[in-house]
Amino acid sequence: MANNRYSIGLIIVALGIVLLLGKLGIIGFFWGLLWPVFILAPGVILHMLFFGRMLPSAVLIPGGILVTISILFLFCNVFGWSSMQYLWPVFPFSVAVGLYEYYLFDKHRPREAFTAALILAIISAFFFGLTLLFTVGIYLIAVVLIIGGVVLLRRSRKLW
Repeated sequence: MANNRYSIGLIIVALGIVLLLGKLGIIGFFWGLLWPVFILAPGVILHMLFFGRMLPSAVLIPGGILVTISILFLFCNVFGWSSMQYLWPVFPFSVAVGLYEYYLFDKHRPREAFTAALILAIISAFFFGLTLLFTVGIYLIAVVLIIGGVVLLRRSRKLW
């Protein structure tokens, strides 16, 4: 009976602390920053279960996807969600990561998984490059024009 009172007392104190921290905004801050850990955890668990030889290698596909996406979400939480306009090609890349892990660690080395991972990685790189070109392309054009003008000025100085 005394143990029950002690346990109930601990639970009540813990609930009071959680309510107080929630009211002060501390829990909301950490939840808003660290919620992607709840996506990372299943991905890491799937990897651990595979490497512990409890599950087949096919679990590496969703495991790789979850880990990659959670890293993207953590990055966006820290540096701002506006960076998602540049980083959206990570979504198909995450599937490529999962398929490549499956290819690497499966004992039969399925060639189709490697081919699909390679195609998805190329598509992701293409769209990432396209996104960068449209966002910072004007700066690249400006730098090329400046360099071209400087080269023309240096060469034509002898003609003056």
